[in-house]
Amino acid sequence: GHSGIGRHGMVVSSGVSTGVSTVATAGERIRFRPSFGPSSLFNPPVASAKIMASPGLERTPAIRGGSASASADDFEAVQRQDRVDQLIRAYRVRGHLVAKIDPLNAPRPEQPELSLEYHRLSEADLERSFSTTSIGGPSTQTLDAIIKRLRNTYCRNIAAQFMHIDDLAVRDWLQHRMEESENVVNLTRDEQVRILKRLTEAVMFEEFVRRKHVGAKTFSLEGAESLIPLLDMAIERVADQGVETVVLGMAHRGRLNVLSNILRKNPQQIFWEFKDSTPHLYQGGGDVKYHLGFNYDYETSSGRKIHLSLCFNPSHLEYVNTVAMGRTRAKQDRLGDTDRSRGLTLLIHGDAAFAGEGIVQETLNLSQLPAYEVGGTLHVIVNNQVGFTTLPEEARSTTYATDVAKMLQIPIFHVNGEDPAAVAQVVNLALDFRQRFKRDVVIDMYCFRRWGHNEGDEPGFTQPKMYQLIENRETIQDNYLERLLLLGEITVEQAEQIRAERRQHLEAEFETAHKEGYVPKPYKLPPIWQGYQGGKEPDEDGPSTGVPVERASELLLKLNQLPDGFQAHPKLKRLFEKRAEMAHGATPLDWSAGEALAFATLLTEGQRVRITGQDAERGTFSHRHSVLHDTATGAKYCPLRNLAPDQAPLEIFNSALSEAGVLGFEYGYSLDWPDGLIAWEAQFGDFWNVAQVIVDQFIASAEDKWKHLSGLVMMLPHGYEGQGPEHSSARLERLLQLCAEDNMQVAAPTTPAQLFHLLRRQVIRPWRKPLAIMTPKSLLRHPKVVSPLSDFVSGHFQRVIPDERPETTLPTRRVILCSGKIYYDLLDYRTKHQCNDVAIIRVEQLYPLPILPLRAMMSQYAADTPVYWVQEEPENMGAWRFLRVMLGEKLFQTFPFSGISREASASPATGSPAAHQIEQQEILAKAFRSQ
Repeated sequence: GHSGIGRHGMVVSSGVSTGVSTVATAGERIRFRPSFGPSSLFNPPVASAKIMASPGLERTPAIRGGSASASADDFEAVQRQDRVDQLIRAYRVRGHLVAKIDPLNAPRPEQPELSLEYHRLSEADLERSFSTTSIGGPSTQTLDAIIKRLRNTYCRNIAAQFMHIDDLAVRDWLQHRMEESENVVNLTRDEQVRILKRLTEAVMFEEFVRRKHVGAKTFSLEGAESLIPLLDMAIERVADQGVETVVLGMAHRGRLNVLSNILRKNPQQIFWEFKDSTPHLYQGGGDVKYHLGFNYDYETSSGRKIHLSLCFNPSHLEYVNTVAMGRTRAKQDRLGDTDRSRGLTLLIHGDAAFAGEGIVQETLNLSQLPAYEVGGTLHVIVNNQVGFTTLPEEARSTTYATDVAKMLQIPIFHVNGEDPAAVAQVVNLALDFRQRFKRDVVIDMYCFRRWGHNEGDEPGFTQPKMYQLIENRETIQDNYLERLLLLGEITVEQAEQIRAERRQHLEAEFETAHKEGYVPKPYKLPPIWQGYQGGKEPDEDGPSTGVPVERASELLLKLNQLPDGFQAHPKLKRLFEKRAEMAHGATPLDWSAGEALAFATLLTEGQRVRITGQDAERGTFSHRHSVLHDTATGAKYCPLRNLAPDQAPLEIFNSALSEAGVLGFEYGYSLDWPDGLIAWEAQFGDFWNVAQVIVDQFIASAEDKWKHLSGLVMMLPHGYEGQGPEHSSARLERLLQLCAEDNMQVAAPTTPAQLFHLLRRQVIRPWRKPLAIMTPKSLLRHPKVVSPLSDFVSGHFQRVIPDERPETTLPTRRVILCSGKIYYDLLDYRTKHQCNDVAIIRVEQLYPLPILPLRAMMSQYAADTPVYWVQEEPENMGAWRFLRVMLGEKLFQTFPFSGISREASASPATGSPAAHQIEQQEILAKAFRSQ
């Protein structure tokens, strides 16, 4: 039911169907019976409640034993108060549905719940006084005053959705902030003039670009120019709240305007990009101007400095969301900002994309998880009320584009973009909410798109009525100026001076951009990237990545130490015993020990290690056990976090069941943390196909398009064990297809020591490229997949491992090249069948291809010795076709080169374990066949 303060100081409650409301004196418990119908739409029945009287107000005696000791008038007054309370709640719940948020004034359906009649009230009640302790203003007000306050708060140019929030304290805070002020902010003259200047800058930039670059695509902001003062006010507000860095992510609509008027990118550079006079600088690289990012140190009106970073963003609009969040998290960590208050993620969305792209849900879901929280993201929807050519009723099944955000306990503010004062109120309210509650918040700014999806489109083809309304509509800057002129806050002459100064500035910048020989300053890596490099891979294998044996032994023993009284799972006892043997050199290290030792050595050298994935703590195949659980208490303990007092931080988290969102986050983190090991582990290798946009449009191509470097590691379990199509292949062929210009590293290490050196190389050498590792499944416990402690003491990652046959006088009949798990199958077959005239060479790094070491290794074999690439994958998958293209039909123009694999297939693997074994044996037999 609903409870509220009655006219005589009683807390009253109503039920949900026919019956009688009950009133009790303070301190009594009663059972509620239903009263009247309409309230049931808002309130479920309540079994019991405790009644508290308000001091200073007269108490009405309770109704006892079915006889009414209160007068009929008092009873009617209580019921009337209850109806008013229901009406108040109705405005909070439904008021947003009638608010005037659409600048095109599309009619909105009436809401019966907001009428007097629905609540059995009449115009005669408008002059009655009711208790209003639950809303702003005096404790008692007339119904007429109550409705005016509610309509002003919830039904004007701001529509607030917040009643879905379960936390009463949050709802009360929002109600108080909105109802006390009636959702109006009192702007000073300076603030109003600043808004006018920002609107003028936005409008004139678009007009200038359209006039100077006729027919060019700009994805204009026209119709939504209020975005510029919105961002300006948001940056000013958060700077005053102590935020030092803001990471922005946005699509292309209005991006050039934001670059110029918020990030303060020189317009001359933007105009030079339109000119496109140096194509030789960008052949095979670069990106269109409305995808580019920028960094800027912004000084606020109060003199505070705040760093702004606009992320580079491809056309898959919403996929930048978690990239921006990851960047913010890294910046916060670098600042030691554990309460997540000194960095802000500000995401600018389109309405169609926010409703339509599944990555949005992934982004929202990450917001409150410990591994991904950034203290709350500000989401701004530039709501054009149309997609490319698609209207909302064709693009979503929800009332608002923002309804997916109701999955979070956060407010959603819809605001009319043609009312800058309302925009200012919403910005202040949203950012104060974020600061207080450390949660996301959404501003849905309703506006329109003056032109088509791009300037070459004709929107009248598909939205003729909408564009009839838009065609002769004045700009928001003109409308706001008229308002300020009426208020006497500015004169026509002052407004024209603002326009003239901006026009002169743009003309001067345009003239500079078109001077002979003008070229902007080249992009420089941020300061944290100084000392790192991209480009071609160095020819050498890399720096020594070994560690002293004493240190390796000490760290392995520390990984075994548990707190006193900690009860680890009994099945892990053997793991600890084996680790102790490994530490003393009595037993070689297995895969999990080699991996853990790599993490431990990096951490104790001051290098941050961050690993996330759907089962990263334990490991999908139960090999890692980095986080242990006390079987008695459930308490967690992580040995890797307890190696040394001065070690670097370790973050290892089980992620949400998400690939695109999580991989995007870790990629973003790697952009602002070059000096550590940042890794994402797929549950099964091909799960990155769900995150393919992140790989294709960020990881693989960012250096080529945007000069961005990243050292992100993707750990992708790969190997054919008869587990079916989706649990066999990490889609190696797709990764290799994306490889060019030394843009990524792809490796398939076959020993624990190789993994150890590979991970350490990724951090220690200054060459920074994303790394995809084909990690094993069955090999995690294979008796031959071990390395002696001595292999960790010296050396480096071997890009190619030579044949390890026993000494033989037999000439080499053929050479097998392979990578990954199949090496051990080939090794077992060769041993079993005594095929000692066949050499097996492991190509541990598939890209960049290690041509020089492979050529040196092959020089020991006679010319025309046949060479076979042997793989488990079908012929059209795996590495074969890539290698055939890269190496040709004759390896180094000396050795005939062929492939052995499964038959080409539409699916990566069979679902039958028995069929898998038959296929595997056929591959092995072909590999060693004597002809």
